[in-house]
Amino acid sequence: MNEARRNDKYVPPWTDPKAEPYVRIEKVTKKFGDFVAVDDVSLNIYKNELFCLLGGSGCGKSTLLRMLAGFEQPTSGSIYLDGVDMAGIPPYNRPVNMMFQSYALFPHMSVEDNVAFGLKQERLAKNEVSKRVNDMLGLVQLAQFAKRKPHQLSGGQRQRVALARALVKQPKLLLLDEPLGALDKKLREQTQFELVNLQDRTGVTFVVVTHDQEEAMTLASRIGVMNQGRIVQVGTPTEIYEFPTTRFVADFIGSVNMFEGRIVDEDNDFVRIGAEDARCTIFINHGVAAAPNSTLWVAIRPEKVNISREPPPDASENCTTGIVQDIAYMGDVSIFNVKLDGGKVVKVTQPNLFRHAEETITWEDRVYLHWHPASGVVLLQ
Repeated sequence: MNEARRNDKYVPPWTDPKAEPYVRIEKVTKKFGDFVAVDDVSLNIYKNELFCLLGGSGCGKSTLLRMLAGFEQPTSGSIYLDGVDMAGIPPYNRPVNMMFQSYALFPHMSVEDNVAFGLKQERLAKNEVSKRVNDMLGLVQLAQFAKRKPHQLSGGQRQRVALARALVKQPKLLLLDEPLGALDKKLREQTQFELVNLQDRTGVTFVVVTHDQEEAMTLASRIGVMNQGRIVQVGTPTEIYEFPTTRFVADFIGSVNMFEGRIVDEDNDFVRIGAEDARCTIFINHGVAAAPNSTLWVAIRPEKVNISREPPPDASENCTTGIVQDIAYMGDVSIFNVKLDGGKVVKVTQPNLFRHAEETITWEDRVYLHWHPASGVVLLQ
């Protein structure tokens, strides 16, 4: 992913049929009594990738991470790392390190002693420990804080100490469980880019667990969306956002307007959907593989909906009307909640490109909502 950011000619390994996965999870199930926490999951992760497991509380993402670390054993299935079956290998013998949300730093130790702890446990030579600790503190930009204790650092600095401690052992795989959850919003956004750059410089394969959609979209080369113990979609951030395969994924990633309907006309390169809750016919400029008379849904992101007081040139399709119910000014964008004549509320976001002395659209205005034929995503489940 990081090479892809630097070089447009880079071919992602997951698109190469000859590429060998670095982490291979095969039909893994984990049960706690009668409860199925992870349900028949298969997943490939590639070397140097920054992969995010994304899902809500209780979806199984942390349990899957703990099985990679060796803290839990699969009830069935196999996990391979760099071609080696991890079955029966305890955590301390795996080429894996894990960073917890709490950071778990030793409060009585200095920064450099915290980072050196794992190396000293392995009885490395003193000069080797010193060199690796100094190099790692330089990499995370904490060399000047080497003698400080954790309580003398900010939250972001403590997070970097925990990262340095995890990376200094040069693991093949670094697991991060909600690594930025303890930081405030602004610092979390800043640290996301620092984490991506650090992974890029070290080349270590990262697997990150998070419930934060924006965090996953910022960090990941690919995202695995989990729900009820299963991975429901794997793809790049663009694929997950623009081409969700289910209503759950479309609704979980960002905001979305969902319309239910049935096909009224179709061909190989278009489909027309009658959507009663949209109060209009929705035209999609590509074909859909759906059974006749089957119910389907059209997902349209709020930023892809245009809002205006005047009707568009062609209001026969992909156009509906309603009353502005709520407006939220967010600085960079304004959010409009528009109640359609049938009662459904549609969300629209519009960028604030210019400073306006007076808003052109306000509460209780009757407006037209319209969108491009390529804006909708048809979902069959």
